[in-house]
Amino acid sequence: MTISIFSAKQYDRTFFDQAKDRSGIKLTVRYHGESLSRETVAHAKDATAVCVFVNDVVNADVLKELHIYGVRAILLRCAGYNNVDLVAAEQFGFFVANVPSYSPESVAEYAVALVQSLNRKTYLAHDRVRLGNFTLDGLLGFALNGKTVGIIGTGKIGVCFARIMHGFGCRLVAYDPFQNEEFAKYGDFVELGALLEQSDIVSLHCPLLESTRHVINKDTLKQMKSGAMLVNVSRGGLVDTDAVIESLKERHLSGLALDVYEREGSVFYTDHSTDIIDDDALMRLVSFPNVIITGHQAFFTGEALTEIASVTLDNMICFSQGVPCKNNILQGSLLARQSSKPLRI
Repeated sequence: MTISIFSAKQYDRTFFDQAKDRSGIKLTVRYHGESLSRETVAHAKDATAVCVFVNDVVNADVLKELHIYGVRAILLRCAGYNNVDLVAAEQFGFFVANVPSYSPESVAEYAVALVQSLNRKTYLAHDRVRLGNFTLDGLLGFALNGKTVGIIGTGKIGVCFARIMHGFGCRLVAYDPFQNEEFAKYGDFVELGALLEQSDIVSLHCPLLESTRHVINKDTLKQMKSGAMLVNVSRGGLVDTDAVIESLKERHLSGLALDVYEREGSVFYTDHSTDIIDDDALMRLVSFPNVIITGHQAFFTGEALTEIASVTLDNMICFSQGVPCKNNILQGSLLARQSSKPLRI
C-alpha cells in the first residue's frame, strides 16, 4: 500500500514515521510539501490513499482526479472535514476518515492562553520591555474570576475549555444544538442570543458547517455585550472577518484572538516574511493593538501529533482490511446528523 501525505512539514514526517515504526504496518509513504489541489493532485498517482490537512482542497474535481489515479481512501489528519466534498466522495465510493479527537486539552489550553494574553496584554508588555519601556499605561486588564464566559460548541474541546475556565471562577454559559451533558457540571445551556448578551468572553468551539458559517456576523456582533472579547481556535469560517473589523473600529468588540482565519489557506503554514501578503483584511487585523493572530497552532503539541499519526494509521489499517472504522465519516448517519439540527441564528 502507498499513502501520499500532502501539506507535509518536517514534524509530520517525524511523528508519522514514528507511528509507522511502532505499528509495524508495511506501507510506502510519499511526503509532499505542497497542499493538495487540482494542480498537485497528480502527485497521488498510483497511491492507495491520500492524507490531507485542514487547508487542502478536496472538492469534486480533485476527488474525480484522485479516483482516476487509483486512490480509494481520503485520510484527514484533523477533526474538521469542511474542505472535503462528502457528497462527491460518497458518489465515487471513497473511504473518508478523520481524527475526531486529538488531545482536546491542547486546543482548550491554547484558547485559555489567548484569553489571558489578550486580557492582560502580555504580548504588548513583552514588546515594550524589549525596548526598555516598563510603564503600565494601556496594559490594564480584568480578573477572570466572576466573569461570564460564553462557549459556542460543547464537544470535547469546548468541555475542556469550560473545565479550565470554571477553575478560574468564571460563570459559564453555552450554546449547542447537541447539548453535551458533561458541560452541565460547569455551567448552563442558553439560547445563542442570551449567550452573546451576557458574556464578557465568547469562545468558539464548533465545527464549520453551512449552518455555522459566519455564526459571528454583523448581527450577532451587535448582540454581543459591549466590551466583550472574542476567541476562535476552531475554524476561520465561523467568523465574518469584515464584520469583526467594523466591530473593532466601532470599539464595540474590545479584543479579538484568532488562531484560525477564513482565508488562511493561502497564508498559514508557510513563511511570508519577505513577501507582500495580498490580503487587506488580514493585514488590517494585524494592525490592531487589541488583536492577536496566530497561525493555526492550537493543536501543535507532541501529544496531539502523536495521536494524529497513530489514529491516521489505524484508519488506514481499517480501510486496507475492509473492517468497520469508527472514524469513517461516511458511515452511519453523520451526514444526516450534521444537517438535521442546524445552528439557528
